[in-house]
Amino acid sequence: MARGAEPFRYPLALDTWGEGERRAAIAVIESGQTSMGRRVAAFEARFAAHFGARHAVMVNSGSSANLLAVAALFHARPPLVREGAVAIVPAVSWSTTYFPLCQHGLTLRFVDIDRDTLNFDLGALERALDDRVGVVFAVNLLGNPNDYDAIAGLLAARDITLIEDNCESMGARLGGRWTGRFGRIGTFSTFFSHHLSTMEGGVCLTDDDELHQILLSLRAHGWTRGLTWPNRLAGSDPRGQFHDAFRFILPGYNVRPLEVCGAVGLAQIERLPGFVSRRRETARRLRERFSDLRGVRLQRELGESSWFGFAFILTEEAEVSRDVVVARLATAGVECRPVVAGNFTRQPVMAHLRHEPPGALPNADEVHDRGFYIGNNPMDDDDLERLHGAFRAALARARP
Repeated sequence: MARGAEPFRYPLALDTWGEGERRAAIAVIESGQTSMGRRVAAFEARFAAHFGARHAVMVNSGSSANLLAVAALFHARPPLVREGAVAIVPAVSWSTTYFPLCQHGLTLRFVDIDRDTLNFDLGALERALDDRVGVVFAVNLLGNPNDYDAIAGLLAARDITLIEDNCESMGARLGGRWTGRFGRIGTFSTFFSHHLSTMEGGVCLTDDDELHQILLSLRAHGWTRGLTWPNRLAGSDPRGQFHDAFRFILPGYNVRPLEVCGAVGLAQIERLPGFVSRRRETARRLRERFSDLRGVRLQRELGESSWFGFAFILTEEAEVSRDVVVARLATAGVECRPVVAGNFTRQPVMAHLRHEPPGALPNADEVHDRGFYIGNNPMDDDDLERLHGAFRAALARARP
């Protein structure tokens, strides 16, 4: 962001790498070991320890983390979900929340979001539960936790598996517990714009030993190499390393991360508490300063959001359209995006997805038609005033 007479610029995200991250990446290149190795394993151990989980499995993206999380449910013994079951999902999320569910033969049942938190509308979720539901995929949107105490109550008497898409919410908490730790598997993203950046990357967390072994196998071709012995997944230990090298037991993928991602992740995770703390402090200052704006409301925090970004919804008081607002903000140097994919049932790709007729989704529609978000970047008082001024001008009534 600029100073003085220079143009104001407020991007979606800023580079968080320092000298430590750059040295770590160079060390990997100079080592000659660039494919997944000991640094990825060290990052997994450090990541799991940070969030109090038994196991972490690093992959090449948050989207791949979702893919493995869904696939792993089918290979548990007995399976935690079966083909043909219904998967409950929020109507507002990113595309790769939904795609893995359909790719594994599940039917999507879309539930409306709460108009303020932008996560599950709990009443709509309760009405959507029946004996066909096999999995609930909760999404913590833009850093904000779902109400997992309420969700646990709704699922308590049902044979339904809860998993979490926590890709936008690393470092968020509810009742002192980290998000990504409420379901059987929680997924995380370490993409450039996220709380912790390894360029591209993702992680699955689980406390389940069997699911951990399944995730490891699915990540790398479905083979047994790298599994611990003995395990329920692969049976007895094969006859030595030679026989284990190319032994395939699951229909897996190749979604392994690069070794440089593990190395950079080790440097970044030491800084993660500071990253999250600064995001929360920026959110506090922004919410306080923006409280005088009319015609727009900010996503309401539940628990302790890690504030991936700031989602705004134009209200009935707004005197201009969303298109006018975002165009004016862009002219003022403020980069905007839709609130992830908006109401996903209105996306053209729905023609290719197995889903139930969604019915009315008024809150998701409001986000789709009247919502946008901006990034969460470090700001001094001058930056905050300029951002506030840009919003005030963007919301002003258009001149005749």
